[in-house]
Amino acid sequence: MTTRRLPAYPLIAHDPTLSIWSTSDDLTETIPKHWTGAVRGSALMARVDGEAYALMGPCHSQRAIQTGREIHHTRSVYQFTCGPALLAVEFCSPLLTDDLDTLSRPLSYITISASCPDGRAHDVAVYCDIGSEWATDTGNPDVGWNRARIDGLEAMRAGSAEQRVLNRAGDDLRCDWGWIWLAVDDDGRQATWMGDDTQARAHWIETGTLPRSDDLNMPRPAFLNYPKLCASIDLGTITQSSAQASFTVAYEDVFCLEWMHRKCRPYWQRAGLSFTDMLSDSTAQRDGVRERCRQFDTELSARCREAGGQDYAELCAAAYRQAIAAHKLGVDFDGTPLFFSKENFSNGCIATVDVTYPSAPLFLILAPELLAAMVEPVLRYAASPRWRFPFAPHDLGTYPLANGQVYGGGECDERNQMPVEECGNMLILVAALARELGTERYAEWWPQLATWADYLVAEGLDPATQLCTDDFAGHLGRNANLAIKAILGVGCAARLAAELGHAERARQWRTEAERMAQAWAVLATNGSHSVLAYDHPDSWSQKYNLIWDHLLELNLFDPSLAQHEVAHYRQQQGRFGLPLDSRSSQTKLDWIVWTATLGTDDDFAALLAPVITWLEHTPDRVPMTDWYDTESGSKIGFQARSVVGGLFIKALHHSWQPATTTP
Repeated sequence: MTTRRLPAYPLIAHDPTLSIWSTSDDLTETIPKHWTGAVRGSALMARVDGEAYALMGPCHSQRAIQTGREIHHTRSVYQFTCGPALLAVEFCSPLLTDDLDTLSRPLSYITISASCPDGRAHDVAVYCDIGSEWATDTGNPDVGWNRARIDGLEAMRAGSAEQRVLNRAGDDLRCDWGWIWLAVDDDGRQATWMGDDTQARAHWIETGTLPRSDDLNMPRPAFLNYPKLCASIDLGTITQSSAQASFTVAYEDVFCLEWMHRKCRPYWQRAGLSFTDMLSDSTAQRDGVRERCRQFDTELSARCREAGGQDYAELCAAAYRQAIAAHKLGVDFDGTPLFFSKENFSNGCIATVDVTYPSAPLFLILAPELLAAMVEPVLRYAASPRWRFPFAPHDLGTYPLANGQVYGGGECDERNQMPVEECGNMLILVAALARELGTERYAEWWPQLATWADYLVAEGLDPATQLCTDDFAGHLGRNANLAIKAILGVGCAARLAAELGHAERARQWRTEAERMAQAWAVLATNGSHSVLAYDHPDSWSQKYNLIWDHLLELNLFDPSLAQHEVAHYRQQQGRFGLPLDSRSSQTKLDWIVWTATLGTDDDFAALLAPVITWLEHTPDRVPMTDWYDTESGSKIGFQARSVVGGLFIKALHHSWQPATTTP
């Protein structure tokens, strides 16, 4: 849990469609936004003894006084004073990695608890509205709204009048098909209304009630008089004992992904469950799920704190929902889970291998099956006749359409590919998964793995000019950090070969990996540290890939290498962290934490400290970026990306090697 000032705060965060954030420290100051920055109109209010107060968004001139804010892994909790009443607002997104059915439900609970510590009786009611633009890209298309009869619930939904499911792909886009839902318990305390938000809010502020008749002026653009789904819950007269009200916000996306031109449903629907039944079940399970989320948050915080200290645990709490919400969990026709990332504000690619690689630590700790649901579709694609190169693919398409690689030369040529990068990534990821799930699971993809290992033997020690995952820095030849990844990839192939019974190949690749590591030391060493590229003698760079030599206990590199590198890095830090390399002051958040994990606990704390300072002082109020300037603290590019799952690498190291300390 963290109470720190963050760049932005997750409110409702599930997937690239349903990812809503607060970009101000006080919840009442700004209207919630989609991770892209698009406004997603919504309001929360409370009414105490006839006086109305804004709780979320500038929806009323009288604002509640915010007295606290806690960001947990699955929950954001705000505390307020509203006259004589104390209110707590909890946004719970139940992203429980041990329960994929629950995790895959695009649904959050907003629960408001109220008490009156003065011991006197006070009347309290609460209000929530959700904008119809949540189910559009820009708010311009015509939208409509209606109600649904669901046992135990009063539910409303809004969506585009023209439903063109999975009609396009891209980066700075929002879903313009499906339906946004708002539901409340049908227990006699509730009132609901659909229509113009100005009318609804003014009526409730003035009278404590909602208009009697729904606004039926539809279809119309979502930004014309801003039609909202509105609900009010009367908590009655309360004293010191607490009363609660819950609103359920959900997104019905019908089909959520396309995989090789097959439309895929969300994972929770694999057995044919309807959306309304899922909504009903989720509401019935609400109290139990919220309690499980509290326990999950407590246990994961303790694990992170034990691994890296309090600051590290708070950084992980800030990153957790972002890491998962940059993915969508769908299901193939045979029930196979598909967990595909979106390259948020990068290029919009889906299932990008060099985005999966940095995000992997979170999933290796908590849910290896989710990592497998990212990696194995890439293996299947690479084994198909469509992929005809001797190196691994970069991506599977553009989100949400995973119909084949689009990056660089796509499936057509080798232009602007990342051959060494992706081969190394895939071999390391498969080796890590084999450690958790068993090597036999990957026997069927042996031809692809062997081809990539041979490619790295031939091309990996002294890479030709090409892109790597840090492609924003441009093409670079003789990249020393990329060569480390290649060497470790060959070492992983040797281990996989041995475990799959390919003894001669195992011996051959292990010998090659050792030879390459020895040659690397000669090519890359420059005094007390290693260089950025072999032909840049006065340079340096973060050797973050080296961490897998320790995590997978490959032991290919001299242990003193990590010691010398980290000692050098401690002398290169900027105000807000360690630059990526000697070329500029730009850095990558995930790689800093990987690099810090190479050192002692003292090294880790020293390299983490300026990152925590950056987190609290960056001027950019967006979901956490992973690419920023270490002097100004400003975002250079990217935001809300899944790669922050890589911040859990210290916890992974602690989990896999609890009795050892990296040299």
